[in-house]
Amino acid sequence: MQTMNMSLKAFLSQRVVTPDGIKPAVVLVEGGRILDVVPLNQLPSQVSVNDFGQAAILPGLVDSHVHINEPGRTEWEGFRTATRAAAAGGYTLLVDMPLNCLPATTTLAALEAKRKAASGQCHVDWMAWGGVVSDNQKHIENMAAAGVPGFKCFLIHPGIDGFTMVNEKELRAALPYVARIGLPLLVHAELPGPVEAATHRLAKADWSKYATYLQSRPDKGELSAIRLMLALCREYGFRLHIVHLATGQALDILRAAKSEGLPISVETCPHYLHFSSDKIPDGQTLFKCAPPIRSRENCEKLWQGLQEGVIDLVATDHSPCPPEMKRLGERNFRTAWGGIASLSLALPVMWTEASGRGFTLSDITRWMAEGPARLAGCDSRKGRIAKNYDADFVVFDPKTEFVAAEENLYYRHRVSPYLGEKLRGVVKATYLRGDCVFAGGKFPREPIGSEFHQ
Repeated sequence: MQTMNMSLKAFLSQRVVTPDGIKPAVVLVEGGRILDVVPLNQLPSQVSVNDFGQAAILPGLVDSHVHINEPGRTEWEGFRTATRAAAAGGYTLLVDMPLNCLPATTTLAALEAKRKAASGQCHVDWMAWGGVVSDNQKHIENMAAAGVPGFKCFLIHPGIDGFTMVNEKELRAALPYVARIGLPLLVHAELPGPVEAATHRLAKADWSKYATYLQSRPDKGELSAIRLMLALCREYGFRLHIVHLATGQALDILRAAKSEGLPISVETCPHYLHFSSDKIPDGQTLFKCAPPIRSRENCEKLWQGLQEGVIDLVATDHSPCPPEMKRLGERNFRTAWGGIASLSLALPVMWTEASGRGFTLSDITRWMAEGPARLAGCDSRKGRIAKNYDADFVVFDPKTEFVAAEENLYYRHRVSPYLGEKLRGVVKATYLRGDCVFAGGKFPREPIGSEFHQ
């Protein structure tokens, strides 16, 4: 008599998104890893089976741009709530940004404080970027040795104290260390000069109008910063990553830099690909982010950049805060916190836009799983449904439509500019190393996520 192999699990779908395309397949899982991906007719007997029918199985998504804010500002978010929202959104790995937490992740001691804060709280796996600030050059190599996958810096004031921006002189002091360790430097690419000049001109303008805020963060701020970083990349040979590209005007210089062979990558975000400035009502400060959401024409240019591969990946820049910091009562774009929280909804937002433009779930996987995993250096185990990879995946119904409501948001403060938007695609379940961490609106087990180490 045959006995069932309890350690072997089989996940079936008519649409499994693999590196070789979308096809009917069985994903065989043992010990938290993918043992193999085989045709349906090779399903082993006496094995535990999960059959998802027409629902697609995608690799677990990787978000390489998230502000978790713990330790120090858990009233903004925190590991438990951020990773819960991630699991509900189909994400199985988050990479936390080094600012908005206290202390900022700019030293080895701060990294250890973050690890302690995360322990036992996470519904999905996580990593942490280190920070490059004005005076922490001597900490860069220590943090790299301790396991951060790369570093983040700001060329403009980040909107919060505790994490300093860097000017060109300070960048030049840090870049030899960054180049030597070979990890990417993620750059918020806006220079203060154009932004300060524009803001000064608008001092007496009506800051309840989105148009005023948009004019205060001109494309020139991004363009001048990107040109500076490309020149420094040429000079020092470090790996450069441009975060949250918002201006389509930069695509030509980025395309040329890639053709030149410079080691650069580029991301944009769901809000730049879904919203446009002409549809943002005055006073609706939930839409404030930096760089800003620009015109409909600009949005289409960003989609073109994705299609051409000039833009490599899509990350959320999930940046939550307590609702009062959005100044909803004041309707003031100047004083409101800049940041959009979207972990729970990013996949349906992207699929709504992408499917209408003829893209496939393979494209979504490339932008939201493979690309971010490559940036974070975990692409040998994360971001693909393939043999020996972690058994992280999301079960996704690409056809069902819904209107975004508070019940779809699982992060700490359920406010969002996406509320009321009609979206396509529903996350039915999320699996981390073969175990279900989200299904049908519920979290069936205690948190099992951990820090990712190669």
